[in-house]
Amino acid sequence: MAPATSLFVENPTETPSQASKRMSIKTLVESPGLTSIPSNYSYSLNPNESAGSEPDETIPTIDFSLLTSTDPHQRSKMIQDLDRACREWGFFMLVNHGVPKSLMKETLDGCNQFFNLPMEEKKEYEGKDIWKPIRFGTGVDVKIEKFFFWRDFLKVYVHPQFNFPNNPKGFSEVAEEYSKRTREVIKELLKGVSESLGFERSYIEKAMNLESGLQIFAVNLYPLCPQPELAMGIPAHTDHGLLTLLIENEIGGLQIQHNGKWFNVNPLPNSFLVNTGDHLEILSNGRYKSIKHRAVVNNKATRISIAVPLGPSLDTVVSPAPELIEGESGRPAAYLPMKYKVYMDHQLEGKPCLDHVRLPVA
Repeated sequence: MAPATSLFVENPTETPSQASKRMSIKTLVESPGLTSIPSNYSYSLNPNESAGSEPDETIPTIDFSLLTSTDPHQRSKMIQDLDRACREWGFFMLVNHGVPKSLMKETLDGCNQFFNLPMEEKKEYEGKDIWKPIRFGTGVDVKIEKFFFWRDFLKVYVHPQFNFPNNPKGFSEVAEEYSKRTREVIKELLKGVSESLGFERSYIEKAMNLESGLQIFAVNLYPLCPQPELAMGIPAHTDHGLLTLLIENEIGGLQIQHNGKWFNVNPLPNSFLVNTGDHLEILSNGRYKSIKHRAVVNNKATRISIAVPLGPSLDTVVSPAPELIEGESGRPAAYLPMKYKVYMDHQLEGKPCLDHVRLPVA
């Protein structure tokens, strides 16, 4: 793989395969005469994977306005529905969340404008250090995955300290407001999750030190692909953190694993797609599961998705809640305690992070 300093340097004497190692997917797709994908982007499904299909059941929907209602009966029902969604699916659609439709659109538009910036402007943010506050890149380290993803990305740490690119003009202000509003939504959802686990409302917020919680603004750009059946936007994975909110530009591509099968996700208009993360699985001692999901690509239109995960503070040691491993209703701890920052560092090893902390079943 080319060194990071030359990741986006193009050389007209290179073959398409060699050049693809050094250019973004957007640049590759816009190069003249591209009719097939370079071999290093070819992805084969594992034997235990399958193509996605339409789900037999509907992904659960949570009405945020009822979850935050002053009516105790409405709130109680939503908490029950939230518990069921986290246990049985690990995903749900969130409606009536209060984040303005106009802000969601402005944020998606700003992301599109960022990816349309000249490569020289985006290049200043390239790098492999996962702790770099603003990081732009493409593909993945082939030492780990042996192939490249069909996507470009922008990842920014937006809390507890807000960072963001200066261009396009005005995008930073929009992203800051979007980050704030989504953080408020996640914190409110986690109050409901706390109650669904039998705790008081602020249990997770206090235990996970959410005032200093790590929030990431992660954008993926999936340009149209000449051979979508051979490429993969992002292979199957789970998310670190507690909860992730996701929106997209109405171009499908997200698939989730449910009951051993892969299903296409078709979000409701103006909804957030929410998924439980690894650290909610750990904290709940396995009651809630961090579900595998992936992104496929197409040859019709470019897809943009924005995922905003919120996790504990970096110095928080996450382990199963003591109340869930004690007494008659509890079960033995199924996960080892680990500091959140250390957990994220393990991502560089290319191994599913939960494997580092999950204890073998007795």
